[in-house]
Order: sequence, then structure tokens, then C-alpha cells
Amino acid sequence: MPYEIKKVFASLPQVERGVSKIVGGDPKGNSFLYTNGKCVILRNIDDHGRFVNCVRFSPDGNRFATASADGQIFIYDGKTGEKVCALGGSKAHDGGIYAISWSPDSTRLLSASGDKTSKIWDVNVNSVVNTFTMGSNVLDQQLGCLWQKDHLLSISLSGYINYLDKNNPSKPLRVIKGHSKSIQCLTVHKNGGKSYIYSGSHDGHINYWDSETGENDSFAGKGHTNQVSRMTVDEHGQLVSCSMDDTVRYTNLTLRDYSGQGVVKLDVQPKCLAVGPGGYTVVVCIGQIVLLKDQRKCFSIDNPGYEPEVVAVHPGGETVAVGGADGNVRLYSILGTTLKDEGKLLEAKGPVTDLAFSHDGAFLAVCDASKVVTVFSVADGYSENNVFYGHHAKIVCLAWSPDNEHFASGGMDMMVYVWTLSDPETRVKIQDAHRLHHVSSLAWLDEHTLVTTSHDASVKEWTIAY
Repeated sequence: MPYEIKKVFASLPQVERGVSKIVGGDPKGNSFLYTNGKCVILRNIDDHGRFVNCVRFSPDGNRFATASADGQIFIYDGKTGEKVCALGGSKAHDGGIYAISWSPDSTRLLSASGDKTSKIWDVNVNSVVNTFTMGSNVLDQQLGCLWQKDHLLSISLSGYINYLDKNNPSKPLRVIKGHSKSIQCLTVHKNGGKSYIYSGSHDGHINYWDSETGENDSFAGKGHTNQVSRMTVDEHGQLVSCSMDDTVRYTNLTLRDYSGQGVVKLDVQPKCLAVGPGGYTVVVCIGQIVLLKDQRKCFSIDNPGYEPEVVAVHPGGETVAVGGADGNVRLYSILGTTLKDEGKLLEAKGPVTDLAFSHDGAFLAVCDASKVVTVFSVADGYSENNVFYGHHAKIVCLAWSPDNEHFASGGMDMMVYVWTLSDPETRVKIQDAHRLHHVSSLAWLDEHTLVTTSHDASVKEWTIAY
């Protein structure tokens, strides 16, 4: 199976061999250990009044700069260690300075500060060349920066990466946005002829991504205030999401603005939801199953006698499957504004962690904590069709391909399997799909493109070849 993994590592530009380079320093930032290529030197520098956050030698090795929580930047001679000047006089920034980076020609310095600005300094004349004001929100504090050839970058507390424009300091050339916390769930949807990926994270943040370009942004307004647990798109083109803030939100995917959108407050914390035709939403909460119609609560099953974990609605809209921690799947019927227990029990091999109907409604796939996926045939009275083994740890998510012949599963073993319905032995294995953490959610853009998310806060697209 052909697929490509891309990794990005952040590192400092290397200096020339034999040129002075900082090795380390004490916690207070007063003593610095550095090498000039021939020997190791320990030098005491006590000019700063608070912790030194960053020390950088110029690429030519003639000078080094120190930046501190006291808002000052000092320039020193790279050979003697004598202080040359203090940039900006008594203060370089109105807040603590977290990072500095030299220009390739060693004449200028880029600084990033908690005062929500980045600055370019002409070190030779001790003056500010440009000031980049990044915003007024606390998340606009600047925590990192890099001057790499012609590119100037800064990193905000929000996790956004800003491409700074020397010719227009008021507006970055580009802002790369994304998640800074673990991603819990995702869904996909076509809007305006384009396919978009929607991902929700531990901090309540929801991002939307152009699946072709990777360009992304967040919704406007105030949304969820806690972990987004599950998302899907309903028949009206609304993103329906549930969160640990005890709410279900309906957000128009054309407006992409939380303001004025529907919010349903629940009595109990939701875990999972699913939507069906006719304006129905079924929400699984702690010890409760809730039925919503047209964004209003109309029915609930309190204390159902087991702990419900996940839910799926049949494409026909009449049947609801609820997976429980007891290892069983129960079927319910939607009758107007009520849910009726059909009294049918489907046995999984362990506590149910996710389940989904195929798009044509012919099959129900159930994954569990015992590392097994069981597929049931709807037309045959939900009899067991096949069992799929392969994961080495708990399976946490699954999703059907649009072709209804394949489905994917992701587990705590950091594996993704793409299974063939008719033959459990015919499968595609993606090892270490997310190296830093397990796969948290799956979705298909088309028959050959799979999207995965993880607690490593990344979204990946995979091209699947059978």
C-alpha cells in the first residue's frame, strides 16, 4: 500500500565549525558555558534582573545576544564576552522576551515577546527596524521566533505560526493555524464543491480544513468550553457536536459562526451522538440516552440498566444502535418523539468502543476493547457476518468507506487497518499511523482517501490502494 509520511522538526540553524556556540547556562541565567572551538569557557554575566529565556550567537560568531523575562536584550562581544549594548535602552519590550533569532548576515535580530509583539532590531545602530503587533488577546503573546534565510516566523501562545512581512508589519503574510491540544474527533463534509475536514480537540476548539490545500481556520464566536467528544453533519448542513461542557451545538457550515446558532443544554455530560433524517439527534450521556428533534429535547431514557458508550443511527432513520460498556449492542426504534427498546441484544467480544452502519445500511460494524471488530448483517436479522482480528490493543474508532466494501479501524496500538468486508484476511495495515499517540478518530473523504486524527494534535490524510 503506497502512502507517504512527512515529518517537520524545529531546530536552530547550525553555526560554522570553530565559531563560538552556547552550550548551556545556570537556571538564573547568570553563568554561561560556551565553546569558541578550541576550549570551553564558563563566564558570569549578571546584567539581567530576571531569568534569561534565550541566548543566541550570531552566525558569524562575533556577537551573542541574551533575552530575558525583564524585557531586555543585551548584546555581547562573541570573543571577549564584554557587553556591547542594550537594545532599546532600558527596555526592548514591555513584556518578557521569550525568543530571539539572528539574521543570516548577523546584522539584525528578531525578538518575540509576551507584550504580543515581535521586533526586528538593527544591532549595529541599536534601533528598531520593524514592530509586528500580533493582536490584543492573551493568546497573541509571542513565544518563539526564527529568521531562516528570507523567512521570518513567530509562534503565538495560541500555537499559530506567523509568517512576518517586513514590508507590511501590520499583517502577516500567512498564519498557519491548527490544534494545540489533543484531537478527540473529526468528521468530513462537502461544502461548495470542496471537501472539508472538521476536527474537535480537548480544549473545545473546532477547526475546519480544506482537504486539498491544508488551509484551515476556526469558527467565529464563542463555542464549546470543554472537550469536544463527537461531531457529525446533519441533513441540513449543520455541524452537530457534543462536548464535556454538557451541550450539543448546531453550527451552520456555510456561516461558520457560533453566534446565533442552536445550543441544547443537557442535564448529564454527553459522550457520543448520531443524527438521522427528520431532524433527529440521539445523544448518549453518562447513564442516559437522549432523543432530540429539531434541536429540542423530546425524550430520554434514564438509568437504562447499563452504561451506554456510543451510538449510531441507521441511514433509514428508524433504528438506533447503542453500544454499552457491558459488551452488548441494543437496538431502539424512533417512534415520533420517543425511543422504543426492541429487546434485541447483539453481543460484541468486549466493552463496545465504537460502532457504525455502512452507508447503504446493510451492515453494522462494532469494535471493542478486546481488539476485535464484529460485523452484523442487517438484512439477516443482525446475525453475525464476520469477525476481524489484527489489532494488538484496544480499538477506539472505526469508519465505513463510501464503497460499503471496506472499513477502517484505529487502535491504542497506533495502528490503522483497512478491512475488506468479504475477506477478513485481505487488509491494509498502516503501522505507527501517529507515532506520538494513538489514533482517536477516522473518516473517509472518498473511496481511496482516509483521514485520521490523534491525541498528537495532528490531522493526516492517507491514500489507500487496494
